Amino acid sequence: MDIKAKSAYPASALSNFAPHSFEIDGVKCASMEGFLQSLKVTDPFFQIDVCQLVGSDARHWGDEHNAEWRKAQTLWWQSKAYDRHSPEYQELLDRAFEALLKNEDFRRALLITNQETLTHSIGQTDPHISILTQEEFCSRLMKMRSRLLLKK
Repeated sequence: MDIKAKSAYPASALSNFAPHSFEIDGVKCASMEGFLQSLKVTDPFFQIDVCQLVGSDARHWGDEHNAEWRKAQTLWWQSKAYDRHSPEYQELLDRAFEALLKNEDFRRALLITNQETLTHSIGQTDPHISILTQEEFCSRLMKMRSRLLLKK
């Protein structure tokens, strides 16, 4: 199943563009895309605003803020710098997706995919230019889904 915002359900509901709210470290996020794009901001107060963005609004904002992080390969969360290629950054992504998993609508859409292989053909593969690669995204979804299916 290829995850895209404009796909049919449930693939569309698994897109980072979907308006699934969640909270991480006390910060309310309106979508995973908003959270991800906020990582390009060094100011934690401004991050809170970016976390409220959804879908293409979040993506367009982020597209205008790529140069600095790509040059430094550094992302930020709550005043802490994260090397894009570090285990600590991967742990931050894990925590964000675990927080998203608490959203009932997201969880329901993930479970509906059952055992299908999840792909994201429009995503990037190079971590030097993407804050979340295809592999980082899809592997997390499938790992979370496996855990949910075991609990059923």
